[in-house]
Amino acid sequence: MDALIVSRLQFATTTVYHFFFVPLTLGLSILVAIMETWYVRTGDEVYKKMTKFWGKLFLINFAMGVVTGLVQEFQFGMNWSEYSRFVGDVFGAPLALDALVAFFLESTFLGIWIFGWDRVPKAVHAGAMWAVAFGAHVSALWIVVANSFMHEPVGYVLREGRAEMVDFWALAANPHVWQQYPHIVLAGATTAGMFVLGISAYHLAKKSSGREVWRRSFMIAAVTALTGSVLVGVVGHSQGQHMFKTQPMKMAAAEAHWETEQPADLSLFTISDEEARREVFAIKLPAMMSLLTCNNLTCEIPGINEIQAEYEQTYGPGNYIPPVTLVFWSFRVMVFAGLAMIAVASVAVFLALKKWLDRYPRLLLLLVWMIPLPYLANTGGWLLTEVGRQPWIVFGLMRTEAGVSVSVSGGMAIFSLVAFVLLYGAAMAAAVYLLSKYGRKGVPGESETESPSDESESALAAAN
Repeated sequence: MDALIVSRLQFATTTVYHFFFVPLTLGLSILVAIMETWYVRTGDEVYKKMTKFWGKLFLINFAMGVVTGLVQEFQFGMNWSEYSRFVGDVFGAPLALDALVAFFLESTFLGIWIFGWDRVPKAVHAGAMWAVAFGAHVSALWIVVANSFMHEPVGYVLREGRAEMVDFWALAANPHVWQQYPHIVLAGATTAGMFVLGISAYHLAKKSSGREVWRRSFMIAAVTALTGSVLVGVVGHSQGQHMFKTQPMKMAAAEAHWETEQPADLSLFTISDEEARREVFAIKLPAMMSLLTCNNLTCEIPGINEIQAEYEQTYGPGNYIPPVTLVFWSFRVMVFAGLAMIAVASVAVFLALKKWLDRYPRLLLLLVWMIPLPYLANTGGWLLTEVGRQPWIVFGLMRTEAGVSVSVSGGMAIFSLVAFVLLYGAAMAAAVYLLSKYGRKGVPGESETESPSDESESALAAAN
């Protein structure tokens, strides 16, 4: 099999695995920090129990995120050495800053948080979790800065066949960064909200001990999930309008919009013939694509075929159309999952405000099955963003086939792909098992004497 195809599958597989853990790390770090801050301010032991419980799950998820993320950068040198040679001067600075933040700031303060219970002042201990949350979010920022260069190259010059950075601040201020980063932060908050909501609903339905822990967790999670999912949609709308200006082919593929229209209809369901480059069947909302893209009902939206012709004139002969069906349905999985989360979180907030958490145990158990929704949305969004950029590995500068390592054969790539799938599959199974085990365990009863530090250390040991 072609090394290019296998290398792309391998990078996609490892990234999807890794991105299962990143949003929850971002969102849950903030929630745990807020819970512990309330404990420090009020002295209320309920908030301490909440911090202990959700902190254990945060540690498991964080450890798995580190394990699955380590291999990401190695692939740049192993499978994508030509890409690394081309863009290494640009990527070096943000990835170095990410490493400094991730391995120094996060690791140091996470150690203080794990082993510092009852050994450092309460305010210092809470501050350590805030430092971990800050480090996680700054780390994510530098990854987005690096990734955004692939979508919207800025702050560089081409010299001797390489992209060399000449303006670091232009790289950091890339418009794509400030469209993408808020979306990721809010997706993290939504993921954490749905995660905490589902587990809290489970314990409320089962009438587990520590009802006040689950009631307060439920309310915090419901508000977080609702606020996050609504704001993700608002930011996503802005992203779509920015995408229309900078990557019109991706936007057209996301709608399976083959021919230029004025006004353009919004597709709810489309079957495409990608070989013939045409629409076979579609259900559409009249003029809605023009409204969402341009804020009016008369805007002309160029179709895939027209953009393809423009790109051939600009970049030379070639196929510049991404896998339309995959991009189209990835977009809809993200949107439909997002709308479902808004509905679920709205019901949860209503139940909490009405104090009806004891009335409908079956409805609460149903919320447990809603935990995968943000993971579907996150994965769909990642596929839309990265697959929709194809055939470019750096938009307008380097095509994907030019970035693969020349010394890697198809057989070598298949071997590493199978190995990574098996290893990551095992890691994913372990993560789900541990999160499920500790999630069902609940908070310690009054007669249990296990200390917070003991619980944190045991959870971290289990994750590793």
